[in-house]
Amino acid sequence: MTRLQLLRKRLSIVTPAPQGPAGKENDMTISATATVPTDSASKYLQQVCKHWQHNLTVEFTPDHGTIVFPKDARGADWPADGLVTFDAGASALEVRIDASSDGQLEGLKGAVARHIDRFAFREAPLAFDWKVA
Repeated sequence: MTRLQLLRKRLSIVTPAPQGPAGKENDMTISATATVPTDSASKYLQQVCKHWQHNLTVEFTPDHGTIVFPKDARGADWPADGLVTFDAGASALEVRIDASSDGQLEGLKGAVARHIDRFAFREAPLAFDWKVA
């Protein structure tokens, strides 16, 4: 998802999907979600967002956070940026990843789980039961 698409989504601006040859969309988004049981969801959300805000585009509150992973980060060449969204509840952390390819999705799932487990070392490993949306 491009930064422009993220901004449009954030502002609730509806635009038609870009069409390629034969009516196919140019930017395919693959999503996965996980509900991670923990009583420290807000704490972990804030820690991981603060950790990545030094070199990525990050926005967060105690209950909601987003992190944009550029399509060309660390020498990668994904079709579009990846977006990770966190929502903290009383007993779980909801995580959603929107990626532009299967490889990007798998890489982000691993990176997110490793980083959250690092901050949740007292109760790690946490259960990430990923479901493709």
